[in-house]
Amino acid sequence: MTSNDNRRINRRDVLKGTGAAGLVLTAGCVSTADETPTPTESGGNGGGGGDGDTDTATPTEGGDMGGAYSIGMVNSLTGSLSAFGARNERGMELALESVNEVGIGGRELDIIVEDSESQAQAGVSAAQKLVNQDQVPFVIGAVGSGVSLAIYESVIQGTDVVQLSQNSTSPDLTNFPGLLRMSPTGRTQSTALADIISEDGYDSVAVAWVNNDYGQGLADAFVEAWDGDVAYNSPHDQGQSSYASTVSEMANSGADAWLFITYQPEFTAMAQEAYSNGYEAQYYGADSVQGSDVLSDTPEGSLEGMKIVTPSAAVEEQNYQDFAERFEEAYDQTPSSWAAFAYDCVITAALSIATADEFTGAALQETVRDVTRPEGEQVTTFAEAMDVLGEDGSASDIDYQGVSGPIDFDENGDPVGFLQIFTVEEHEYVSTGFTSA
Repeated sequence: MTSNDNRRINRRDVLKGTGAAGLVLTAGCVSTADETPTPTESGGNGGGGGDGDTDTATPTEGGDMGGAYSIGMVNSLTGSLSAFGARNERGMELALESVNEVGIGGRELDIIVEDSESQAQAGVSAAQKLVNQDQVPFVIGAVGSGVSLAIYESVIQGTDVVQLSQNSTSPDLTNFPGLLRMSPTGRTQSTALADIISEDGYDSVAVAWVNNDYGQGLADAFVEAWDGDVAYNSPHDQGQSSYASTVSEMANSGADAWLFITYQPEFTAMAQEAYSNGYEAQYYGADSVQGSDVLSDTPEGSLEGMKIVTPSAAVEEQNYQDFAERFEEAYDQTPSSWAAFAYDCVITAALSIATADEFTGAALQETVRDVTRPEGEQVTTFAEAMDVLGEDGSASDIDYQGVSGPIDFDENGDPVGFLQIFTVEEHEYVSTGFTSA
C-alpha cells in the first residue's frame, strides 16, 4: 500500500472492533444564569477529520488511526444566544455518552467545541479553525441563523465538509440545500403565529424584529402568512442600551397585538420599558424570546397571557421521555427542545460516520441524510441503530427517529417540524398546545 492507502478507513474493518466507553470532550463548558452545565473531562486526541478538499482521511494526533473520530461544533458559549448554547452543550454531552458507551467500531467520538460569541464573524473564525486547523469533516453549528449562513458561505460551501445546524430556524437556510439543520424552518413558526393571532380575534399587529437573517426571515414569512393589517414592521439592532423608541412606536401604531421576533436580552429590555411606560398589548413571540432569564428579569404580570411558538421535541414519544429522564438526573432540570436538537445532531453525525466507507467529508455527505430516511428500519437510540447495522449494514438500513422527533431531511436540508405553544400564566411558561409543521 502507498502512504495514502494506509490513511483510508474501511468501514467493515472498523466495525470488527470492540465497543468503547467514556465521554470525550475537548472544550470547557459554559455557565449561564439559568443553567450551569457540569464540566466534562477533556481527553480527546485532537483533530481527526478530513479537510473537505480531499478524499483522504486525516489520522488523529500521533498518527494513531485507532484514536477518536473528531468532529467540530460551533456553539454560542457567550453572547446573546449563550442560554441556547448552554442547552446545546448539555444535549451534546448526553449524546456523547450514548455514542461512546457503544463505540463506533471500537472508537470513540470526540467533539471539538468553538465559541461563535453569537456573532457571524466570530463564528466564521471558529469554523475556519475547525476545518482548516483541526481538519474535521463534519461541523455542527451554529445557533444563530446569520452565523450558520456566514459559516456556510465563507467556510463550508465548495468543500465536502458536512454542516448541520443545531438551532437555526431562518427560512433563508432553505435556499442553501448543502446546509442541513435539525430544528425546523422558522417559516412554520411564522405561519402558526399568524394563525394563532387571527384565531385570538386580532386583525392588526405590530412586528418588531432583530436586524439579521433570522429576524428578517421570520418577519417576512409572518407578513406573507398574515391576512390582517401590519401596523408596524421594523427592525432593531442587537445590544442596544434602550429600546424605548421601538416600544413607543409599537404603542403609537394602534395595534393591539405585538409580535416580537428577537432575542432574550433585547425582548427583556422592551418588555421592561413597555411595562414602565404603561403600554398595554397582547404579546406574541418566536422561540428566541423564551427563557427563564426573561421571567426573572421582568416584573410579575408584565408578560401575562403572552403566547410563544417554539420548535418542540416529540415529548409524548418514549425515546424523548427516556432522554428527558437522563437529562433531569444529570442536570436537575427539564430539557428544552434545543437540547434535544443538539442531541440528535451528535447521534446523526455518529451514525453517518458508522455507515460511511471512510472518515471524509465526501463519504459523510453520502450517508448523513440516509441514516434518517423513512425507508430504513426505525431505530430510536444509537445502540439500537448499531445493532441493526451489524458489521456490514448501510445507511439506508436504518431510520433514526430522533428524541426531537422524525428528522427525514428533505431536498433543502430541512427536517420535519413539530411546534409547541407556550402561554405565560402567573409569570411561568405553561404548555397550551402543539401544532405540526
